[in-house]
Formats: sequence, C-alpha cells, structure tokens
Amino acid sequence: MSKIEAVPPDVLARSTWQAACPVSSTDLRYVTLSFWGFDGRAHTGELLVNRTGAQAMVTVFGELFAARFPLEEVRVTSPAELDAPPTGDGNDTSAFVCRPVRGQTNWSAHAYGLAVDVNPFCNPYSKGPLVLPELASAYLDRSRVRPGMVIAGGPVVRDFAAVGWSWGGAWTSPKDRMHFTATGG
Repeated sequence: MSKIEAVPPDVLARSTWQAACPVSSTDLRYVTLSFWGFDGRAHTGELLVNRTGAQAMVTVFGELFAARFPLEEVRVTSPAELDAPPTGDGNDTSAFVCRPVRGQTNWSAHAYGLAVDVNPFCNPYSKGPLVLPELASAYLDRSRVRPGMVIAGGPVVRDFAAVGWSWGGAWTSPKDRMHFTATGG
C-alpha cells in the first residue's frame, strides 16, 4: 500500500524544510508506504521526496516490500536530528533532509528530495578512517551479509537502478552504502 500527496502542514512543520532550502515545499510530496520491519511484520512508513521522484519511490519500495527486504524505520527527518551526533542509534530510512553535502557548503541531493538513505546503520558511509554512523564499523565487512544490508546486485540496488537512481556504494571514495540518488551525487 502506498499513497502520494501534497505535504500536510503538520508534516512539513516537523521536517527539516525551511524557506532557505533549495526546493519549495510545494515541490515536495508526502509518500506513505508499506515496509517489512526487522521484526518480520508489515509497517507503514513516510518519506518526503521531490515530486519528480515520488512515483519512483512508490515503485522501489513496492518492490522491496514484495521482496520482504527489511527496513528498521521509514520516516521524516526532524530538525533536532540535524545536530545530533552521528552515532547510529537510529537506523531510519529517509529522503528529504535540508542540509549541505557532508563537509561542504553546496546542497546535498537530500535537500532537493532527490536522495534516499536506506538502513544507514547496516550500510555505513566511509571515507578513509571516517565511518558514519560511528558505531556501524562492523558493517564495513560486506562479506558477511546480514538482514537490511544493501549489496551490489541485490534487490535494493537493482530496484533503484530500475527507476534510474544510482548507488553511493558503487563510488570509490567516499563509499556511501546507504545512499541512492536521482542526481548521481
């Protein structure tokens, strides 16, 4: 089950959107969708995405649901999370986050609603000795596949590629194993 709609005011208010973001609130869509949790049960999640990518997200997450690929949480990122330490206490799949690229001043694809991070704890970002979330270094070893991991040739990579989105896990440096984007960055 999934639904695409204009972003309700209460959802926008609890998101990271603000007038300074590079995308207008009217260009975002609120997508609710079904997903399988690590508990083996079906749940309903929510994403904010760019209107141009909303149907693609319904398609991808529909395929992941059919494949029973587990997601811990699927939810809208709150403003408080922007300043939280990147320990990895959460493993939430999210899309729109109004923030710059890590370590840069230009806007991230997330700030346009054109990127999704899938199970960040299971699929960490790494660049040299830096691992984010900080507590996720055990997941750098991709040879021992565990539930929720995104792997080359697996259903998550395949389903995002089918809608034209690329995977940060294929990059040389950084390796952004959680990251999928419509923009390539």
